[in-house]
Amino acid sequence: MRFVIVTAFSLLALSAQSVDSGALDRSVSPCQNFYQFACGTWMAHNPIPPDRSRWGRFDELQEQNSAILRDILEKATGQLGDFYAACMDTATIQRKGTTVLKPELDRIAAIADKMSIAGELVQLHRIGVPALFNFDSGQDFKNSSQMIAEVDQGGLGLPDRDYYLKTDARSVDIRTKYQAHVEKMFQLLGDSPERAKDNAATVMQIETGLAKGSLERVARRDPVNIYHKMTVKELISLNPDFNWTRYFAEMQTPQFDQLNIAVPTFFRQLEEQLVLTSLDRWKIYLRWHLVHAKAPVLPDAFVEENFNFYGRTLTGAKELRPRWKRCVQMADEQLGDALGKAYVERTFGAEGKDRTLRMVQAIEKAMGEEIQQLDWMTPETKKQALVKLHAVTNKIGYPDKWRDYSSVKIERDDAYANVARATEFEVHRQVAKIGKPTDREEWEMTTPTVNAYYQPLLNSINFPAGILQPPFFDKRADEATNFGAAGAVVGHELTHGFDDMGSQFDEKGDLRNWWTPADAKEFAKREQCIADEYSAFTVAGDVHLNGKLTLGENTADNGGVRLALMALLGNLAGSAGQKIDGFTPEQRLFLGFAQIWCENTTEEALRLRAATDPHSPGKYRVNGVLQNMPEFGKAFSCQAGQPMVSKQPCRVW
Repeated sequence: MRFVIVTAFSLLALSAQSVDSGALDRSVSPCQNFYQFACGTWMAHNPIPPDRSRWGRFDELQEQNSAILRDILEKATGQLGDFYAACMDTATIQRKGTTVLKPELDRIAAIADKMSIAGELVQLHRIGVPALFNFDSGQDFKNSSQMIAEVDQGGLGLPDRDYYLKTDARSVDIRTKYQAHVEKMFQLLGDSPERAKDNAATVMQIETGLAKGSLERVARRDPVNIYHKMTVKELISLNPDFNWTRYFAEMQTPQFDQLNIAVPTFFRQLEEQLVLTSLDRWKIYLRWHLVHAKAPVLPDAFVEENFNFYGRTLTGAKELRPRWKRCVQMADEQLGDALGKAYVERTFGAEGKDRTLRMVQAIEKAMGEEIQQLDWMTPETKKQALVKLHAVTNKIGYPDKWRDYSSVKIERDDAYANVARATEFEVHRQVAKIGKPTDREEWEMTTPTVNAYYQPLLNSINFPAGILQPPFFDKRADEATNFGAAGAVVGHELTHGFDDMGSQFDEKGDLRNWWTPADAKEFAKREQCIADEYSAFTVAGDVHLNGKLTLGENTADNGGVRLALMALLGNLAGSAGQKIDGFTPEQRLFLGFAQIWCENTTEEALRLRAATDPHSPGKYRVNGVLQNMPEFGKAFSCQAGQPMVSKQPCRVW
């Protein structure tokens, strides 16, 4: 797993059409519940498909893109065609069974002593099995022009450390079901029921120990908490019972003396686990993580059992997604640039790139004006903020240079090995960056991805072609609706550069304090207002959102819509603008924003997201933002005391 800081808009869709009147629920006042007003009829007519845990407007674009990618893959020759064909060849996968795992299982069984675990862990990490911890390259937080080695916490099978440590009834139930799932997977590997049960208990014991040393998600949002540049000798002193010298040598890393140990307490805890846990138990743990990571390319019984827990239990999905969709996703993950290049040739041209850039420039201009007129920021900090804003790099559509996969061996009848070799190629590519200058042109998302993101270490905003497709982003659309959807996204990503995390990085992407003490204090006070506001929102009955976990995304949502409105009003040049479908330009902007977040979500998925997702659910991404905006209340003639008019509105940007 790559260790990077990326703040993304998360599976968003751009509804760049005119307002969808058919989605509106006119029985509800926009001043009472704007989300219901904007999306109520859409939600009533769009139930969650059985193979999903959430269905929203972005899924419509995802489905469209998946169909395009499927067509590309089915017609492709060479690597892409062979990779997809092997993934779809379930008869061969069934016939091979678990024999594909045998070489790795034999190596695990042959581990002679605990210090030899490092050698096998190299093999597992190379093929994408994230056991014990994560190792990668990454930008040096305080010298972002250079790549350094990084080690970070990992090795868990549940979504978060808190799933192991919380004592409420829901958490206990999830742990019980997880252990039963692990037990079933061991039985599928051929273990007796009794042995499988004991093995599952061992996995739970080891993973709980690792969870105790893991840093919680909210704390990880502060980059200071995950940046500890230390020497290799210091890493060895933290964790002497793991053979780091052998691990780095066999990973074939470039020579290095210093690295970022993201969470030192985790590696002290790992040391304790290594000392207290027998070698046989570690072998059980490694067997589990191998089968867990490789379940998608194993026979149907493994796929179904994997879905039973991670899909049905954790998210509430009722059916496994069709095989072709899973294989399309796998091809995008493993050969992303090859597939992305074919996707761009079919769907995206220079006109789309230019159109997006013009909108980005309009939003950037609005943000510059916003910074200059802030009444709570001193001139000294404003100057630094403008320097950072003007240094933002805009990446639109696709990378200038496509990745070359020619060295990756792909065979038409070996899905397991294809994924392993493609993963090994990527692991080697990332490790080889250690000690080299940062490639500032590289993307963190594949081109067909329906998403956008800001990368603070590069100070860049990134909009893959996958999200810039009609009818969701269309030059023929009404400008106000376009700014409400696409413009809010651009503003969202720009604001990430100045949220609680992004604000700690300067124009180069270095972790550096460029705030005066007075401005930093005022900024923290305004951020706390947003954190408190969203912490009061509940889902699935009684589950509160974590306002600290979602703080960056909520700040970006609030800033993004405000910037989009400023840019739109600037384009209108003082003109009131005409009504369309009975709505003014300002009203259409707010509706355009709200309707990108129309969605239905299972209760299980809402609980999971509340615990792990830095993004708020659609309802609160809409109502939470708009209740803070007097401009919204004015546009819809809302009165003080109505739910969509906050008594104490929060505002950062």
